[in-house]
Amino acid sequence: MQEKKILIQMRDLRVGSGIASCIMKYYEYTVEQGYTIDFLLNRNIDSPFVDTVKKHNSKIYLLPHDTGKPSISNYRYIKTVLNKGYDILHVNISGLNAVMSLHAAKSMGMSRRIYHTHAPRETSSMKARMRSLLYDTACVADANEYVACSDSAGKSVFGNKPFAIITNAMNTSQYHFDPDARMQLRKSLGIENKFVVGVVGRMSEPKNPAFIISVFSEIAKLNPAAVMIWAGDGELKSLVLNTIKKNKIEDKVVLLGSRNDVNKLYSAMDVLLMPSKFEGLGLVFVEAQIAGLPCFSSTNVPKDVNISPNMNYISLNESPKVWAQRICETPHLQRDEFKDCATKAGFEIATKKNSLVELYDGVLQTK
Repeated sequence: MQEKKILIQMRDLRVGSGIASCIMKYYEYTVEQGYTIDFLLNRNIDSPFVDTVKKHNSKIYLLPHDTGKPSISNYRYIKTVLNKGYDILHVNISGLNAVMSLHAAKSMGMSRRIYHTHAPRETSSMKARMRSLLYDTACVADANEYVACSDSAGKSVFGNKPFAIITNAMNTSQYHFDPDARMQLRKSLGIENKFVVGVVGRMSEPKNPAFIISVFSEIAKLNPAAVMIWAGDGELKSLVLNTIKKNKIEDKVVLLGSRNDVNKLYSAMDVLLMPSKFEGLGLVFVEAQIAGLPCFSSTNVPKDVNISPNMNYISLNESPKVWAQRICETPHLQRDEFKDCATKAGFEIATKKNSLVELYDGVLQTK
């Protein structure tokens, strides 16, 4: 059987990375089907994913400079790696390094170049819009196959060009509502007999952290038993801490940092609050709905994750007070009633594990 070699470009293989998590869900099955997969990364971070790819003899190539600035060293290194005879380049990042890889592959006559977007075009600021317009446009021009994490992300980045959709599928049973975990976690966190508002995500601009605190502050006024738990860390943690202090709700907020038991934390929550400025897909909403958790998102979150009556969309033009009222007035449904909603919507990994194989097989046949 002829060897089929793929070079996947990502920022890193960190377990907490949504992009790495998506690709690694399909990686082992794809290798078992005869594909050789190597990785081109910005940085190398020790993680179970790194151990997995080493076990399957995948090579990891590191760019000389982890920077978004022009680098002739990076460009030369990319061309050196591409010269190792890959059949497909699969780019899973945006920005300058993605542009350089796709441009290098095209200039070298590499006929199979996939640009895989994991988010819609950025609109959070003028700088972000210009960056997205510049880099996404260049990547689309130099690629000749297109993949997106959701329909809305694909249309945002690729326009009228045809694209495939590969969702970040999961083992849905891990997120079923667990009454024992609910009792144990609430006890350990000191939030028994509380109305628990949950947040799961990085403390970063796309997640709208200041607005999250403002909404919860209004919830606390309506419900004195309300507390908030936040699983995640990030570059805006100081902003979060200052906003909590400004609103005088220090005794009502528990910052959990990065956690590896988020699937259980959903059971401890009563609602999920995530008013994101934008999301590529928003898999956290799928996970939470499996656990029967009422979810409150902005209208910027793709409708792809609307898989149960527990998904509630509110415009960011509405005030924090309106958000709080909606959250406090929403009836709570039976928690285990929706455990199969994600499977029915096509998010179960057992039925999607061949997604990368189908993508690569199709590209190899058409180019």
